[in-house]
Amino acid sequence: MDATQLLAYLDEHDIPKIKFAFADIDGILRGKIISREKFRAGLTEGYGFCDVVFGWDSNDVAYDNGTITGWHTGYPDRPVRIDLGTFRRIPWEGDLPFFLADFSGGDTGREDPTTAWQAVPACPRSLMKRIVAQATEMGYRAEMAQEFEWFNFRETPHTLAQKDFRNLTPLTPGMFGYSILRPSMESQFVDDLFTLLGQFGIPLEGLHTETGPGVYEAAIHHDSALKAADKAVLFKTAVKEIGYRHGVLATFMAKWNADLPGCSGHIHQSLWSPTDGTNLFYDATSPDKLSIIARQYIAGQLYCLPHVLPMYAPTINSYKRLVEGAWAPTTLTWGFDNRTVAMRVLNHAEAYTRVEMRVPGSDTNPYLAMGAALASGLYGIRHGLSLDVPATTGNGYENVTNGRLAPNLREATYLMRDSAIAAELFGGGFVNHFCQTRDWEHRQYASQVSDWELKRYFELI
Repeated sequence: MDATQLLAYLDEHDIPKIKFAFADIDGILRGKIISREKFRAGLTEGYGFCDVVFGWDSNDVAYDNGTITGWHTGYPDRPVRIDLGTFRRIPWEGDLPFFLADFSGGDTGREDPTTAWQAVPACPRSLMKRIVAQATEMGYRAEMAQEFEWFNFRETPHTLAQKDFRNLTPLTPGMFGYSILRPSMESQFVDDLFTLLGQFGIPLEGLHTETGPGVYEAAIHHDSALKAADKAVLFKTAVKEIGYRHGVLATFMAKWNADLPGCSGHIHQSLWSPTDGTNLFYDATSPDKLSIIARQYIAGQLYCLPHVLPMYAPTINSYKRLVEGAWAPTTLTWGFDNRTVAMRVLNHAEAYTRVEMRVPGSDTNPYLAMGAALASGLYGIRHGLSLDVPATTGNGYENVTNGRLAPNLREATYLMRDSAIAAELFGGGFVNHFCQTRDWEHRQYASQVSDWELKRYFELI
């Protein structure tokens, strides 16, 4: 629906309010409920929103190193603009109208993409729009999908705090991956996840238990790149909101428990012809069925991976998932249907030929993780990179020929901060801001005294 149709719909059904939200640098949705009149008034010029949302961290603590905004700017309003194409209804909130927004500037789809993203370099959705525009200009339709693993607990935010995050009650017990039995214990919750997410415009291909107490995995249907990122961002919050209604608390931490598997956020991606609808990654005449475009795309992602790693692994906790033998990659590798490498290629049929980037965890900001993947792949095509790294067969953890991933957020952030490749892919404004926020994240962690330190050193040292 266009603006006229939407306003007529709100008037006809006497809907007094709408909800809108946008993703901050951590992928957390921030937003408001506004009146129908306010919605009408801001459709052209946008809505003033305090830019502190790009000046604080996930716990609303102000950065001490930010340049985009801060005490030095007075935290002014910036115009956030609703994307009318994202209209959907929230089925668990009485079909309340909902929209996604961003700080791109101008009408969605008509603004020059370079100007748009530079308006607020910190805006993740604006960055994704710019990268998608690059793919379009190169003659490609990028298709993407992110899948998520997450743990569910029979807790609330209050009990979580009261228990100090210890001795939590999982939704179901035991290590029972692909269980048919366990979901039947929580059939209403599982049914609501599948059904309500579909009604909210996030259709799932599949939903099943993973190995671990109370852990599930969901695969979202693929879509054009920006819509896929929108769905992934909304998925995480929607799961939490649906969970609240069943007394279930969901976490998308990459590694919430050292003794249990981590949670992935794998990204599936392919390039298609917008004219004839063919999969540009597939070549029936090639011995391995991979096209030159696909090989350049893979080469680009492998080459750029060290320079953009914080966009795939954005938290301190992310790197506790990226360890050997834990279903997460640690090396700069690729292979055919190999779950030990960074990039898994699936090419048994043209319709399904795609690349799966396995580095991201479920703690990612989908706009940044998908944007990093697409931008890196396009870099490989633009520069005509050759896929000289052989496909890994067998154990990818042992193949260190092409290098390893940085072992922690601090090292990964410094590599990205000083990288000319990152600046070329995303612009200096974004790279500067994002790396400032990751440096802040590391310093907050480094300043704390952990339980591990107390137990190890308190008495004996």
